[in-house]
Amino acid sequence: MAAEPVLYDEAGGIATLTLNRPETRNAITDADMIAALVAALERMNADMSVRVAILTGAGTAFCSGGNLKRMAERAGPGAKPPVESRRWYKGGIHRIPLAFETLEVPIIAAVNGPAIGAGCDLACMCDIRIAGERASFAESFVKLGIISGDGGAWLLPRVVGYSKACEMTFTGDAVDAKAALACGLVSQLVPDAELMPAAKALAARIAANPPHAMRLTKRLLQEGRHTRLSSLLELAAALQSLAHATHDHKEAIDAFLAKRKPVFKGD
Repeated sequence: MAAEPVLYDEAGGIATLTLNRPETRNAITDADMIAALVAALERMNADMSVRVAILTGAGTAFCSGGNLKRMAERAGPGAKPPVESRRWYKGGIHRIPLAFETLEVPIIAAVNGPAIGAGCDLACMCDIRIAGERASFAESFVKLGIISGDGGAWLLPRVVGYSKACEMTFTGDAVDAKAALACGLVSQLVPDAELMPAAKALAARIAANPPHAMRLTKRLLQEGRHTRLSSLLELAAALQSLAHATHDHKEAIDAFLAKRKPVFKGD
């Protein structure tokens, strides 16, 4: 029996998703992997007990991006016409960035090894990235004669800035973990053995906050990436009215005034 493409574990409000195809270095373009990853994100959205998530990879790689063996088959004599390839992208790999865009739960990428091509983009789909020393990142599509076709052209400039994104995309060269920290691609660099403890410690700090306010905050930040200020303020007013009506907001105020630790229940 084949192993589950994505392992899902939840404890203390922290969901850990592990890409579980080490034999392909956790390539994410196979149909079952796409379906499993999208299903995991939808599951977290529906489960209010999940307050934060961590995404990592099994084995020595975070994610190798595309399955090159499958790619070779599509490029061979039996290649599908372009209109069919378009449908394949829209019904396949494109489901992942769209699912991340609607994910309400904050998610941390614990990058345990190479994040290549679509794997680099997958890391950028997460809200926060922490790297182990073995991590590396490459927007390497051009080296295969293709483009950043799964969201990287939108994601990477917003993470590292336009100039650095162009450098990474036009050369296709990998950057190591230290360079990734220097350009803001990751926010923390830790020894490999400390990667998951560091990710869980950060997740615990996030999970300690009121879950409704956290989800609304993430939605506001997501919309702020492409919305003008006036529109964002309209949305902020609407979301803030929801936050004010929660019991957790009252608990936060009461605890602050009483100088005690708040107890948030997600209501």
